[in-house]
Amino acid sequence: MDHSRAPLVDALADYHRVGRYGFTPPGHRQGRGADKRVLDVMGPDAFRSDVLAGPGLDNRLSRNGYLKDAESLMADAVGAEHAFFSTCGSSLSVKAAMMAVAGGQEGGLLVARDSHKSIVAGLIFSGVLPRWIPPRWDADRHFSHPPSPDQVREAWERHPDAAGCLIVSPSPYGTCADLAGIVEVCHERGKPLIVDEAWGAHLPFHPDLPTWAMDVGADVCVVSVHKMGAGFEQGSVFHLQGDLIDPDRLSACADLLMTTSPNVLVYTALDGWRRQMVEQGHDLLDAALKVARRARDQLAEIPGIEVMEEELLGVEASHDLDRLQVLMDVSATGATGYEAADWLREHRNLDMGLIDHRRVLATLSMADDEKTVDTLTQALADWRQQVKPAAPQRISLPSPDDLQLDQVLLPRDAFFGPVEAVPSEQAAGRIAAEQITPYPPGIPVILPGERINEAVVEYLRSGLDAGMNIPDAADSSLHTLRVVK
Repeated sequence: MDHSRAPLVDALADYHRVGRYGFTPPGHRQGRGADKRVLDVMGPDAFRSDVLAGPGLDNRLSRNGYLKDAESLMADAVGAEHAFFSTCGSSLSVKAAMMAVAGGQEGGLLVARDSHKSIVAGLIFSGVLPRWIPPRWDADRHFSHPPSPDQVREAWERHPDAAGCLIVSPSPYGTCADLAGIVEVCHERGKPLIVDEAWGAHLPFHPDLPTWAMDVGADVCVVSVHKMGAGFEQGSVFHLQGDLIDPDRLSACADLLMTTSPNVLVYTALDGWRRQMVEQGHDLLDAALKVARRARDQLAEIPGIEVMEEELLGVEASHDLDRLQVLMDVSATGATGYEAADWLREHRNLDMGLIDHRRVLATLSMADDEKTVDTLTQALADWRQQVKPAAPQRISLPSPDDLQLDQVLLPRDAFFGPVEAVPSEQAAGRIAAEQITPYPPGIPVILPGERINEAVVEYLRSGLDAGMNIPDAADSSLHTLRVVK
């Protein structure tokens, strides 16, 4: 296929060239009706390119097929058979994949327990029964790794009637599962594998990056182009191959969830990014990986900062690592990751990609260079100099066993059933009716339908006091928790 083309980009250029005008949404009419104060901040071009998909960018019957053509080019670029664009993020894409595979199936879906909250939302929407696959735990570092093929095999042996399997790889920390091994385990049983590869949109375009799910036979993978690519926020693509999932069913499930007013800016950026990566991706990512090595070497020289790499890899850890994700353990400084991130934002205007009780993460991309890396290194060195040893804020860290809560009700039944709020100190033994999710990375500690225990409540309460962000709790103070009545 001719990857010098970008059908959606070209169509938007033509829209501007002919001076098309629509008596249709959006009501701002390409910025004519927007408040000047807003235009001064956002710029007029954002509004100028915010046009209706059809009739607008295309005609009312989509006769030009701009979107379909752009999706076909995307699929060809990454070696998939089908690609579907989403302007509602990978949150929509992964829900559609779950519904297409397991919707209406009594056997449920094998799901890695280190899944993002969007996957839990999919379980609530669809009523699918989760058959949880526990992650591998590094108890000393309080860190989870993706499940191994053996763990997936054990899950299939326990739940042979499950409709398919869903694995997250890469994780928000950049750690990756053995996807080739997991694909083999699933396909032995004739069952599909969904890979939530939201952090892996760049993986097909450089051989030194971790395995791309489509290359090893995954049936569906979901990517967030805004995370590691050059798309707008909410820009996502889900890719499909093989004959274990009906493409028409997948498309229909996506249509149930998709907005009827897709954002043309998001679509167009996806199309343009595909062309950029086919033409220049290898060189851009090659430069990014060299910049990441510079960052890792420089940051490792700061006393008390451990740049994690080898610690994340191995038989009892992760299969591979995206080295553009620079994960730093700062616990030796006596400070928490929350304190480090807050200082960097307040004093150096830098925001970190992920923060937990002992780590901060710098997510690098092809947009970074020596200047941005040197700025990061200097900022962390400055932070380290001003850290005064003190007793760190106590966070009660549960054991891996305590973190594995029992699922006693379907997430859907617990979420939509009768609920009540109880004091958190009385929540142990009760069945959760809400999800409680430290964010980032957005992996729930408590899910609807799970039986709460004291260790997890104490972990969340002490974490909140130390700076943990829990945005989805009904009571943000965690003085109360919503439980099944």
